[in-house]
Amino acid sequence: MVTAESGVAGGGRGAAALLREVATARFARQVVLGRWFMVFACLLILSASGATYIFGIYSKVLKSSLGYDQRTLNTLSFFKDLGANVGVISGLINEVTPPWVVLAMGAAMNLAGYLMIYLAIDGRTARPPVWLMCIYICVGANSQSFANTGALVTCVKNFPESRGIVLGLRKGFVGLSGAIFTQLYVAIYGDDAKSLVLLIAWLPAAVYIFFVHTIRVLPYRRRGDGEELDRKPFFCFLYISIALAAYLLVMIVVQKQVRGFSHAAYVVGAAALLLILFLPLAVVVKEEHKNV
Repeated sequence: MVTAESGVAGGGRGAAALLREVATARFARQVVLGRWFMVFACLLILSASGATYIFGIYSKVLKSSLGYDQRTLNTLSFFKDLGANVGVISGLINEVTPPWVVLAMGAAMNLAGYLMIYLAIDGRTARPPVWLMCIYICVGANSQSFANTGALVTCVKNFPESRGIVLGLRKGFVGLSGAIFTQLYVAIYGDDAKSLVLLIAWLPAAVYIFFVHTIRVLPYRRRGDGEELDRKPFFCFLYISIALAAYLLVMIVVQKQVRGFSHAAYVVGAAALLLILFLPLAVVVKEEHKNV
């Protein structure tokens, strides 16, 4: 006869055995080299590649620090959009090189373009002419197409039978990246638009480089006749993205409505945001544990 105590003990032994299986170097290596961890890495890369969506926040400091008028800001905005939407170069490079080359180039372009803008508005370099600022922002914005190409195209190649879900999920995280940047910058630097440009310069580049060797094309086993396609992990990622969007919406509304929102509250909010961002890692571990 199975008692409640024996059931609890059995459950405890099962949890302990599961923990022993997961907490090993072999399993950690399997996770990092696996297909699902690559999906997680792509999510983080695309979450950090939306600097073009928050131009309106730091355009004010461009106007005040460099003495630009609205016409000049419109010119900069045009070159920002031009860089963000010209993806032919990254596509051609991706055809003849592995994805890590495209991501590394994107990291270098992002760091170079936005760091030069930050040095200009912070007064650490001589005031550049407008045409040079246009080049800076065009190069920085064009790094977004390199990130999208390196991460998104590779992910589609690794999941050819789920490419519609992959594309929709990835673009959703790109759309949320602007709000993610805003929450992180007020938590790290406070209400300082100059520091936002600095964050835009180093954070995406750091994320690209950190995951650069994770993004690669992996062998794909196609389904056999009558074998159903397992889309549960993608639905889990979708639910997490919806939770992330809802959380960002609530945080933005609360921060607008509550006067005197403290810096400590911003830090707590950013910590909760990072927790949700890394929540897909639990799905990755679960999927890889099925292959143990």
